Amino acid sequence: MSQSSIIAIIPARFASTRFPGKPLVQIDGKTMIQRVYERTISCPFLQTAIVATDSQQIFDHVQSWNGNVMMTSDQHRSGTERCSEVTQKLLLQHIVNKESIIINVQGDEPFIDTSQIETVARLFDNPSVKIATLRKKITRNDELESPNAVKIVCDKNGKALYFSRFSIPFIRNKETQGIEHWKHIGIYGYRVATLLQLVQQQPSMLETAESLEQLRWLENGYEIYSGITTVENVAIDTPEDLLKIKQL
Repeated sequence: MSQSSIIAIIPARFASTRFPGKPLVQIDGKTMIQRVYERTISCPFLQTAIVATDSQQIFDHVQSWNGNVMMTSDQHRSGTERCSEVTQKLLLQHIVNKESIIINVQGDEPFIDTSQIETVARLFDNPSVKIATLRKKITRNDELESPNAVKIVCDKNGKALYFSRFSIPFIRNKETQGIEHWKHIGIYGYRVATLLQLVQQQPSMLETAESLEQLRWLENGYEIYSGITTVENVAIDTPEDLLKIKQL
């Protein structure tokens, strides 16, 4: 796959409900958004990485260390919509085309492993893949039972069948052996044409029930392929998460 066909976009908004100003918090001398950006752009599969933000403060901060950044609307409901706005601008500038790959890297994972970005990118070697993501085997009961750890079930080819905050599959027969549970890792890759279609879809019943945007895509007939990672992600959603990271 050509390096020039893959661009990472990192959505970063200031007004987070659970943690306002989260992208600018300091972690051992650097802000979170700078750490995410530097780790992301070090992936050799990428042409570049771009921070997408609605905050002038974040915009100015990223520019201060010569990072790539674009200002976006403050009306977006999701990181997917923010990525789409940047993608449309890149299309107009002829930096990408409809078959290019956009990888949406979460702006609250300062320790993102580049191997995960590479795994998502490699899934697009299959021309039929339009949306890609990651999964990791669940090995702890607390993770299995937590609604904050999203679960995924796939077919034998790695195509997602369903995502849920509930433990799936449900083990009816407790004697069943060899059943695996998988946690969804929230990094996404899209072909440009598909990404632009996704943001035209209205919120769906399953999405509303589980508060999971990817269920909207499944309900509208889109296929989502999932690669496997063994890397444990460390996301910072709350001030308490940040405190734990600093203690480590």
